[in-house]
This record gives sequence, C-alpha cells and structure tokens, in this order.
Amino acid sequence: MLSRTADHLFWMSRYTERAENTARMLDVNYQTSLLPQSASAAEAGWRGALGISELLPGYAAKYGTEVTPRHVMDFMIRDENNPSSIASCLRAARENARAVRGSLTTEAWETANQTWLELRRMLREDDIERDPAEFFEWVKFRSHLSRGVTLGTMLQDESFQFMRIGTFLERADNTARLIDVKFHALPIEGVKTSGSQSQSQSADVELDSEQELDFYHWSSILRSVSAFEVYRKVYRDVIKPERVAELLILRPDMPRSLLSCLIEVDDNLKVLANEQSAETQRYSGKLRADLQYASIQEILASGLHGFLTQFLDRVNNLGGRISKDFLIPVVD
Repeated sequence: MLSRTADHLFWMSRYTERAENTARMLDVNYQTSLLPQSASAAEAGWRGALGISELLPGYAAKYGTEVTPRHVMDFMIRDENNPSSIASCLRAARENARAVRGSLTTEAWETANQTWLELRRMLREDDIERDPAEFFEWVKFRSHLSRGVTLGTMLQDESFQFMRIGTFLERADNTARLIDVKFHALPIEGVKTSGSQSQSQSADVELDSEQELDFYHWSSILRSVSAFEVYRKVYRDVIKPERVAELLILRPDMPRSLLSCLIEVDDNLKVLANEQSAETQRYSGKLRADLQYASIQEILASGLHGFLTQFLDRVNNLGGRISKDFLIPVVD
C-alpha cells in the first residue's frame, strides 16, 4: 500500500475518534455543570476540558482569561480555527476519506460524507444550542456507526489495519488525558474519608454531602467513557477512585482502557510488519507488556500523574515511529 493512502486512512480514523472523544468530554462537563457546585468549581471543570486537549492557549487568544461554558462549547464544537473542535475533526475525517475513496467501501465513504453534511446543517440551524446533550449523543452515534460499517463491510486488509491503529492510538491518548485531568480535579485522597466518634452531627452531614457529590462526579467520569455499567458489572460495589483508575488503565476487557487500546495497536502492527518496523514493534510490545503486568497499587504508589505523563509521551512516540515506518514522514 502507498504510504500516502495509509496516512489518509490512519488520520481519517483518528479524527473520527477525536471528535467522539471531544463530544464525550464536553458531555460529562455539561452534565456535571448541572450539579450543585460553586462557581469556581464549575469554572475549573470547563478549564479542565480545555486542558485535556491542550487548548487553553488557543482559547485564551480568542476569548481571554475568563472561562465560560458558552465560550468553551463554541470553541470546542464549531470553531474551525481550532483543529481539535468537533467541526474541524469531522471535516478532516471526511476530507481524508474523500482522498482515498477507492480504498473504502461505498458504505464507509457515505457514512463519513453524510456525517459531515448533517453536521453542517446542525451548525446552520443552531440545533446544538437547543439541546447540547442530544448533539453529543449524535456525535458518539456517528462514530460508532463509522466503526461498525468499517467492521461490517471492509476487507480486513492493510487499509482496515491502519484504520484500527489510528482509532486506538487516539483513544489511548484521550483516555489517559481524561484520567489525568479528572483525577487531579478530584484527588484520590479527597474521597478517602475517615471519621471519629467525636465528630459532630453537622460534620457528618457535611461529609455525607461531599461523598454524594463525589459519587456523581466519579459516575460522570465513568459515563464519559461508557464505563458506568461496566464498573457495576465488574466490581459490584460503590464507586472507588482506585477501582475507576484500574478499570480505565489495566482492564483488557474494557474497550476504552489503556491496555485494551494498546493490545489493538500491537496486534495490528504485527500484521503490518515490514523490514523496517522491527524496532517499532518491539517498542509497542514493551508498552503493552508494561501495562499488562502492572498493578494499580504500584501505579498509585509511584504517582498516577507521573505514570500518565510518561504513558502519553510513549504513545506519542509510538505514533511517530508508526508514521516513520509506514506513513508519510513528518518533516520537522
């Protein structure tokens, strides 16, 4: 396969996944903003949404230092000057699909094209402002549809494998960013509460209120990656932050976990192996093994933020190696 074709397929899938991830992140922030909370906590949540995608400088250049829900939503949904906005991602996905129309089935192309056309209509008619939650569900559904059509209609050849690699590299990157930002906003220590018999009844009430609010926040984080029902099925217990971290990092059977994503990337890389990719395969296999044989206790003891920062660096490095070995070389 020509490296240019592989590059378009790879990025088509990455942009589709990125649009879905952005919708998920905005949805959880929108739902969380409806909970009773202070103005500073609400602003921190929206600022965190920008921070996940490293968009704070771009946002500040356009809107200044004040972070408001309306401006964040506008910047991350419709702003075509923001390369990570949903509109920019779906447009880029469609353009990459159009460039390799011959490598896609009719159904796969029509799905990408119709998604973009429908989004343009929704932006013109301001459907998004009327019901943001419904719009986010639509974005997620179109991404699910794109993957389903790919699985159901395309030959599982090199084209298919490059699309899968793009999807799961993007998903791993986003899940790691989400965990890092949200666990900083709600530190694990902050939800481990302990009491003594000398505490007053009013303190107990305040503690119960904090724990209830924490439950809704952790629930929203799980829902943002479609993991709430999965958590209940796996752990059958109250939501505990260390178990949320374990589910989203180390569970191979959780579709959006870091380990699950790396398994998909590594398996598809093995199928695509060529004469110059041995080092990239070794690097991918080591990253997979480090997750496969890790424990959440070790990760938390050494520092979750440091672990996730290192993971993001390694995933980005892996993406660069894949580009060098298979795709259009990136010129520095």
